[in-house]
Amino acid sequence: MVMRLYRCLIGWLTISTLYAFGCAPVAAAKPAAAAPAETSEAKRAVPPPRPPKGPDGPITAAERDQAIEALARELTDKYVFPKKATEVARALRARKKRGEYNGITTGHALATALTAHINEVLFDAHFHVRFSKETLPPQRQPGPPSAEDLARYEEFSNQVNGGFERVERLAGNLGYVEVRSFEFPGRGFTAASAAMDFLAETDGLIIDLRRNGGGAPEVVAYLCSYFFDEPVHLNDLYFRPADATRQFWTAPVPGKAYVGREIYVLTSKNTGSAAEEFAYNLQNLKRATIVGEVTWGGANPGDMVRLGDHFAAFVPTGRAINPISKTNWEGVGVKPDVAVPADDALRVAQVKLLEKQVAKATDPQAKEMLEARLRELQAK
Repeated sequence: MVMRLYRCLIGWLTISTLYAFGCAPVAAAKPAAAAPAETSEAKRAVPPPRPPKGPDGPITAAERDQAIEALARELTDKYVFPKKATEVARALRARKKRGEYNGITTGHALATALTAHINEVLFDAHFHVRFSKETLPPQRQPGPPSAEDLARYEEFSNQVNGGFERVERLAGNLGYVEVRSFEFPGRGFTAASAAMDFLAETDGLIIDLRRNGGGAPEVVAYLCSYFFDEPVHLNDLYFRPADATRQFWTAPVPGKAYVGREIYVLTSKNTGSAAEEFAYNLQNLKRATIVGEVTWGGANPGDMVRLGDHFAAFVPTGRAINPISKTNWEGVGVKPDVAVPADDALRVAQVKLLEKQVAKATDPQAKEMLEARLRELQAK
């Protein structure tokens, strides 16, 4: 709930590249030499509808037509796959010409219809149209955010501890960290370092992303950097408006790297966007075991664009490209290595780690304690 409030308050900021909501891209660790060509995408299921947010309200025919035309134009100009954008703009205008939207008189109804119709072509988990009964603020022009916006951003990022919710040492000397969001470069880096410093001497690590809906790839890369002792290429993001690809690599971190020990990442159907990238990165690099449910399935970051006084749309302008798989998790999600209900994922991960610790234990007293805790978890 609190993260949704943050997005409503400052969703027009341009602080960093975010998977979850619209911000302009910033420089990553290393630029790629060339942009990828558009590739054909396998047809996927239409993403499930998003529930409307905020109060509904009546709209005029002029407001309806303005939103439809602005949406067709924005998709044509910016959507990551130009051929799909052209196809969907043509279909959208054809529906309008046939009068299919003439009977829609409320904002939420139009936003829902446009999202559903366009995703019959795009099949894009991030794309959606939103209605606001209140007049939307002006579209922010390219450039740095204002001092006031930055101050609000910093205040909120401090309130939520940079997205790092809980850090704990579990029985059996296992580390646990719950990350609710990757949305806060700066405070998120500080919180990640503090968490990893606290867990530096644990024998195994569990990273809980079951309630993480996304954020900034910079924070993903920063936390991933703790799990390698040499530079590793994590992910690329290609953006159509700039026709540029940015690479994301691990980098030296303060404190001790967490290497030579196992990592388990917990996921749910609500694990989305940048949180999916985190799991996908470590899974492809064979650095972590994913436990839980198939994730949400959104890999195309982009921008929130204004379509008029009362309508806005999230237009995916980029796509993730994993250097190992050469693709991403869009429409399919990250598939867990150990598939279990999300509510049971933490218990299962602890059992897996403790079983291996018991097998390696040589001290009789330590082994007895580990076995006792393992029996407790297995009995649940």
